[in-house]
Amino acid sequence: MERMELWPSGRHARRPRDVDRPPQEVLPCLLLLGRPAAGKSELVQFLKGLSLDERLERYHLGALKVLYDFPILWEKFLEDDIWEEVGKGRLLSARAQGNYYVTDDRVWSFLIEKLNRQIDSEPFLPGRTLIVEFSRGGEGAYRAALARLSRRALRKGAILYLKVSFQESWRRNQARYDRARKGGILTHSVPWEEMERTYRTDDWEELTGSPAGYLEVGGARVPYVTVENEPEPTSERDFSSRFRPAFDKLFRLWKRR
Repeated sequence: MERMELWPSGRHARRPRDVDRPPQEVLPCLLLLGRPAAGKSELVQFLKGLSLDERLERYHLGALKVLYDFPILWEKFLEDDIWEEVGKGRLLSARAQGNYYVTDDRVWSFLIEKLNRQIDSEPFLPGRTLIVEFSRGGEGAYRAALARLSRRALRKGAILYLKVSFQESWRRNQARYDRARKGGILTHSVPWEEMERTYRTDDWEELTGSPAGYLEVGGARVPYVTVENEPEPTSERDFSSRFRPAFDKLFRLWKRR
């Protein structure tokens, strides 16, 4: 089970100057979207490496709790291995060059429903940010996913979409792959069969129509910002210069929603 961060550790960490001060207002829920390997998990890693003070003051985020749908999907792939071994056959995936791809698109709705149960079990606490990360691709994919997503997350949340081209998504997808740790958040890879079939296009720009604004979803007015995430950020300065303005804009939209 993932442990919720209370006081970050690491070379940038420091204990807040005044632990008795009232909690600073933060985004209570961040929906982090984009193609596979668009930089979502790398951004989370960067944010986790900051001190709580830096994250509050520069990014409007508090202590972090992160929910991913990839581990849920990976578990279904491994379950398919077991079904195959006992003679039933695979239920929703196929093997591809030592990896897996989805063969039953109902799994995408299943993953959202699993995330919903995790979201609805998490309290929204002062000074805390819940990050929900997932990728979707194909016609109407984000529209369908957001329409099914927890109303609690939509009412409390804001969306940051990391935009990269299909070609850049595939390049980074290959570059990060570690076969020995292929089930890891930062080391997994989507095989070409899945990339080509599912992620070549998505409906984000059709859904939004502009780089920043509001989406009306499930009775909620959800602010969003799209960030161009090419070239790939590789330094603390890269992340700061690109994402600090984006979070400032997102927080202003969230305050006015």
